[in-house]
Amino acid sequence: MEGVSVRKIKKICVFCGANSGKDVAFVNAAFHLGEVLGKRKIDLVYGGGKLGLMGCVSTAVAQHERQVLGIIPSAFTINNLVGETCGKEIKVATMQERLVMMMELSDAFISLPGGFGTLEELFQMISWAQLSIHNKPIGVLNINGFFNGLLSFVDHAVKQEFITPRARKILISATTADELVDKLQAFRFEPDPALSKLKWSPSSSQKEKLDLTLRL
Repeated sequence: MEGVSVRKIKKICVFCGANSGKDVAFVNAAFHLGEVLGKRKIDLVYGGGKLGLMGCVSTAVAQHERQVLGIIPSAFTINNLVGETCGKEIKVATMQERLVMMMELSDAFISLPGGFGTLEELFQMISWAQLSIHNKPIGVLNINGFFNGLLSFVDHAVKQEFITPRARKILISATTADELVDKLQAFRFEPDPALSKLKWSPSSSQKEKLDLTLRL
């Protein structure tokens, strides 16, 4: 990465499944991502609990003596539904509050394989970057081609002129954890000239937190 400015990343938020998936490669990759974050002295923000890939990556980060923060809706903690969070835990009232806090406390975002919840988190963060609500890098770890279909669809949407080439650059992908973290560190945000002029006013009900109710 010689000649490329490197952004300082201290905390990465990881979105991923509460299931382990069919392919053992997903579990191995989640553990390896946690090891990579630990060795690079990067702390973890995630959705809390110990189920599936979420448990794998958080356990690996903690084993390398880095901080782990789980942000979890209180509803999920009833009857120990998702298991014990590996590290510090913050309980929130809603899914939206959870995602806002993840955005505020993280320097970058990585998505591992997952289901609808993982995809919702990923695309919400992408749309907020497109709106210049944040300028943090976002990437998917494309294990065994899991995200091939999604990436092809996004490129199709570009060709059909629903996503601009500028916005397409927001979503980074790589097949290994080290490569993905390198790309996140090298990412340079290119705001849309029109959308960057939007003014996001503080919401008094959230004590000076941004009002992020707009969805694309």
